[in-house]
Amino acid sequence: MIAILTPFLLVLGPVALLVAMGIVFAETGLLVGFFLPGDSLLFTLGVFSAGGLLHLPFWLVGVGLLLAAVAGDQVGYLIGRRFGPRVFSSTESRLFSRAHAERAQAFFAKHGPKAVVLARFVPVVRTFTPVVAGVARMPRRRFTAYNIAGAAAWTIGLLTVGFYLGGVPLIAAHIELFAIGMVALSLIPAAAALLRHRISDNRLTGHQDKPAPRVAA
Repeated sequence: MIAILTPFLLVLGPVALLVAMGIVFAETGLLVGFFLPGDSLLFTLGVFSAGGLLHLPFWLVGVGLLLAAVAGDQVGYLIGRRFGPRVFSSTESRLFSRAHAERAQAFFAKHGPKAVVLARFVPVVRTFTPVVAGVARMPRRRFTAYNIAGAAAWTIGLLTVGFYLGGVPLIAAHIELFAIGMVALSLIPAAAALLRHRISDNRLTGHQDKPAPRVAA
């Protein structure tokens, strides 16, 4: 998707920041935003900033995306807090996956409140974790503190990486390929977690399928 967005953002100039803020907000503020390319988008905007293609100061790009990321998580949290477990009882569809929601629940159960920060770097999981925190009634002030910390590390971190790498001629000349590479790298943690989950399920199923030992008469 980022390969399609890149040329579109290039022709928008400063307006590209508003589009990017909308995407970043939707990825965590709306349950249907799990397919949006947050990681690669931030990296790409960092590269654009390095090349002066956005016609905006780097600090303004960073502040705008940070605010969008914080607002997105806050909305997700409020949805979970308002509607509770009913949020995850929605009918399975292309826009809502129970498997993704369950993965976020397991992630939050494993890492506790710090999952709000860690989830920022795990595609799909970051979409549902704020909602899970709201359902779990995580104190609002505590959630907000973790939310700001995670949003800052994610947005400013990836923007900065893109900004400095954008000064490398090879990367600047092949931005789309490197953006796709960023997507692939960002999916590794999620793929590893899914693989471990499947291996664990297979082992559990194997133990359950084993016949009970016979007792000699």
